[in-house]
Amino acid sequence: MKIEQIYTGCLFQASYFIESNGESAVIDPLRESNVYLNKVKKTKSKLKYIFETHFHADFVSGHITLSKFSGAPIVFGPKAKTNFQSIIAEDLQEFKVGDITIKVLHTPGHTIESTTYLLIDNKGRNHCIFTGDTLFLGDVGRPDLAQNNSDYTPEMQAGMLFDSIQAKISVLPDDVIVYPAHGAGSACGKNMMKETFDSLGNQKKINYALNGSCTRDDFIKILTTDLLEAPSYFPQNVMMNKNGYEDLDNLLESKKALTVDEFMSFMNLNNTIVLDTRSSADFSNGHIPNSYFIGLNGSFAPWVGEILKDTNINILLIVDQDKEIEAITRLSRVGFDNCLGYLDGGLSSWKKSGNKIETINNISPLDFIEIKDEVYTLDVRKKSETSLSSLKNSIKIPLSNLESKIDLLDNNDSIYIHCAGGYRSMIAASLLKRNGFNRIIDINRGFSGIQKCLINS
Repeated sequence: MKIEQIYTGCLFQASYFIESNGESAVIDPLRESNVYLNKVKKTKSKLKYIFETHFHADFVSGHITLSKFSGAPIVFGPKAKTNFQSIIAEDLQEFKVGDITIKVLHTPGHTIESTTYLLIDNKGRNHCIFTGDTLFLGDVGRPDLAQNNSDYTPEMQAGMLFDSIQAKISVLPDDVIVYPAHGAGSACGKNMMKETFDSLGNQKKINYALNGSCTRDDFIKILTTDLLEAPSYFPQNVMMNKNGYEDLDNLLESKKALTVDEFMSFMNLNNTIVLDTRSSADFSNGHIPNSYFIGLNGSFAPWVGEILKDTNINILLIVDQDKEIEAITRLSRVGFDNCLGYLDGGLSSWKKSGNKIETINNISPLDFIEIKDEVYTLDVRKKSETSLSSLKNSIKIPLSNLESKIDLLDNNDSIYIHCAGGYRSMIAASLLKRNGFNRIIDINRGFSGIQKCLINS
């Protein structure tokens, strides 16, 4: 028996490849199916099942394409309703994969159809559980992402989740391994651990959902208090996972290098934006006016979803050489499929054509600390970060809330922006520029750079 966790750091997402005696299964695949098809080929196995723990909201899963190319059926848990051929399993139903058994444990709460898959080895022992978004390490899935279920409030969902965990998961042996669908950084939970697997016994000690430290009412209150608003692209991803989507290969085949004239013509279309995916330094040194910055060298896909919001938007790309396939692939992971093309030659061709570029001013942390008490500073880190440490007089607006709270800022002032390390602050700078703020200064290396200079000064 072989279990391989395939962790995608940008999405904080884990999928799983399981192989036993010539047969294999995949759990919660990403959209790029070749990753799993190559593993099937390498192990010389037959892909027997594709298991989905629930309808994912934060990414578009690869179940449909993988099933199309492999012939393996797609399995969802009870209460799931799909618009494609699938097996809707019953609670406690078992599926054989080689010498092992995958047992369905219906664990509603995160969503109505949420399911945990229990792997039983060839000796009949409970080996591990694939918990999806039901149980994370140190946390559980948020209870407000069920779509089209107006009969269920977040409080009701949280109560269901508590009951599911107590009835189906807490009763399993301590040596069972927990394999969740997400790790720290995902918007599907609040306080996940950085580790990506653990023993159930350890989780019974440290996870509030399992260690007996809270009652059912306490649990509901914990889950429903201070819930951040779910990103607006989540429902769109759910519908794609329920109804179907275009094969990624087709999206990649349609990628198009655009001349400057073609690019400018597309810029005039309705519902069309320019997305610059280069480094923050390159964007700062020069970019097309009114463009968004979200760099490929960070948590690209989640921030695309948070900032652009509507998966139907038309996207024109600015990419470094040979990065267009990566950009289109990572856009597709969160359902942004309408890429009209990328500028051939990048910003260099734009400048050579005599077109206007804009820049973002920046300042070193060392120079900033000399004036920090006299200037207007915007901190775009999360509340969990700013609560630990922040500059005394800074305005704190998390990046995900910036556009909705932009009226709190004065565009007549020079605004010094920082995040933790410089990635999010440049996204914020591009948003402010699009909203008419021109006196923007990005603090290089962010709060970590500021702290280092303060310590050494």
